[in-house]
Amino acid sequence: MDTPISKKLEIIIPAYRGHSQTFLLVLDGISEEDALKRIEGRTNHIIWMVGNFLDMRYGLGFVLGFTEEFKYKDFFFQGKALDESFTYPTLQELKEEFHKISPLVYQRLLEATDEELDKAFPMGMNIDFFPETVLNFVGMCIGREDYLCGQIGLMRRILGYEGMKYDFDKDLKY
Repeated sequence: MDTPISKKLEIIIPAYRGHSQTFLLVLDGISEEDALKRIEGRTNHIIWMVGNFLDMRYGLGFVLGFTEEFKYKDFFFQGKALDESFTYPTLQELKEEFHKISPLVYQRLLEATDEELDKAFPMGMNIDFFPETVLNFVGMCIGREDYLCGQIGLMRRILGYEGMKYDFDKDLKY
């Protein structure tokens, strides 16, 4: 395993890499057509979930100093609600974005210092037990990624696909 500069990220690094693997595995075999299906018009579709996952990755990049913006942020920024009037990007286009941003954020997580992670990062939550810092934002993003992979996994089963396999790719280094 790669060792981060900040010991505060020792639990984040394996989680981030695990999420990268889970993200790709939970999408394995999902058709473009099925990725746009909603259940009884009440759920988000998989494309929206994937876009929101990527918005988290770009958010992590932003808080760690990246200026590059998510190509499709107008569809997904900060959990923007699904809008059936939009023509969303394809699953393939979103996977390409995943492979673009994920290794960059991973490298930056490895390089982050305690001082950077302890910096204030206002989120407007105003919760007394939750300091609004870069580190806590990173943790929130990791938690959101978990949630979204679980949602995609559930959609996968509802749409008739077999359960996700845990055939991790040892060559994927992010």
